Amino acid sequence: MRVPTLDDLDVAGRTVLVRSDLNVPLRDGVVEDDFRIRASLPTIRELRAEAERVVVCSHLGRPHGVDPELSMRPVGERLADLGGFGVVQAPGVVGAQVAATIAEAPPGAVVLLENTRFEPGETSNDPALAGALASLADRFVNDAFGTAHRSHASTVGVAERLPSAAGRLLQAELEAFSRLLEQPAQPYVVVMGGAKVSDKLGVIRSLLPKVDLMLIGGGMCFTLLEAGGYEVGNSLVEESKIEEVKELLEGPGGSKIVLPADIVVADRFAADAERAVVPGTAIPEGWMGLDIGPETVRRFGGVIRSAESVFWNGPMGVFEWEPFRAGTAGVAEAVAECDGYTVVGGGDSVAALRMLGRERDVSHLSTGGGAGLAMLEGRTLPAVAALERWSTS
Repeated sequence: MRVPTLDDLDVAGRTVLVRSDLNVPLRDGVVEDDFRIRASLPTIRELRAEAERVVVCSHLGRPHGVDPELSMRPVGERLADLGGFGVVQAPGVVGAQVAATIAEAPPGAVVLLENTRFEPGETSNDPALAGALASLADRFVNDAFGTAHRSHASTVGVAERLPSAAGRLLQAELEAFSRLLEQPAQPYVVVMGGAKVSDKLGVIRSLLPKVDLMLIGGGMCFTLLEAGGYEVGNSLVEESKIEEVKELLEGPGGSKIVLPADIVVADRFAADAERAVVPGTAIPEGWMGLDIGPETVRRFGGVIRSAESVFWNGPMGVFEWEPFRAGTAGVAEAVAECDGYTVVGGGDSVAALRMLGRERDVSHLSTGGGAGLAMLEGRTLPAVAALERWSTS
């Protein structure tokens, strides 16, 4: 089965509920990074041109009940600025007042529901909440790839109750990751970073048979280095995963894994710590690795630039601190300069490309790190499966 898209959904004269991914960082009540808002605009604009009313919903952060600091209001203000249309903030997620707000909204305006996670039944896909959300509209469009790997009321529950389709963003995400899964051009290189190897063991196992090389940096590389018998000093290590990682390294695909040749180490976990560059296989006692070294950047960069397919997820070091940013920035430059098909997912990886002004130099910039990893691991995405039932082919 295929996932229906906006091309398959009759929205003329209808009220359409759109599940966008507007989970953006806020600072002092102002949107700090509007990447996901911008990515959601094409679908919202297309629906505004055809539907009678457009209602948008999203979660924001991880509130425990109603939390005014995680209200969607600042997001709505930024959405209006970027979209050039009016945004009416609903007084809640569901209920009579919300329904009245939708009915009374001026022509052309978008109604933005409150944070879906203000409702306790959102994350448990509560049938009552899903039904209440579905009652607000005639059609449903899911455009939130970042939550597609979760079974929530606003992603799965509504899609089970209303004629539904994927928005343009979700459609593009599925096409990008399907290409990496089904027909990646060779050589195919995967770059993995981030703090914990436990978060990515499943996808590493799944991808190893399909890739030519897998380059691993970030905090997760130290568990692999220790499993390989090397000294890692005080670096981050998940001891409970050592045996599992050792089996991976010694297995049939272990030779495809490339670990850092050198590491930028620090004498403590601080932005102003004393720093040094040491071999990746011999980190001194009392020092911890916080970034890949310059030789590793050079080697990783050469492999990435010569690849025909690249997937990158996760920073190479403590990207938030400038002294330990060079590894991530170097990988970002290499991915941007690669002439092959390049997909980047994960907040820090995307942020690095945007910081360098190179986000337009990759084939696909993903809004969903976790969902992308789940898809590459071969897992069924519940929100996508819920849309497939509406397919006619």
